[in-house]
Amino acid sequence: MAKAKQPNPKQPNPRFQRIRATIMSIPRSHVSSYGAVARAAGIPRGARLVVRTLSQSEGLPWHRVVAAGGRIAIPGEGGLDQRFRLEMEGVKFSGKKVRMAEFEYQFPRKKAAKHKNRSTGEKQKAAANQRKKRES
Repeated sequence: MAKAKQPNPKQPNPRFQRIRATIMSIPRSHVSSYGAVARAAGIPRGARLVVRTLSQSEGLPWHRVVAAGGRIAIPGEGGLDQRFRLEMEGVKFSGKKVRMAEFEYQFPRKKAAKHKNRSTGEKQKAAANQRKKRES
């Protein structure tokens, strides 16, 4: 039976690196959700990967990442510690949830590359224009 290829511990996974960089970009007194961090890192539907990255990394502002809707998903004392750290940064809560409308960090949108997608009608017009140029 063939062994599964193990990742090289000297070279970190590029997805983990993108997630770490995204988390580090969240400013003080702001929060983001696991899913929003994943989307900003270019990994749609990667919220669980964000959780894994946070659990395996040190030195990240882990307390600035919350569950959807501003809920603190860490149970027990860890959740109390997260809330305390956020309150020390000035983040306000409404019950057990962060006031996301006020304190959610909006990641800058990446500019999409311009594609020259033409509809069939546009392609026909462009071809007709090229024929006219050749004829004249």
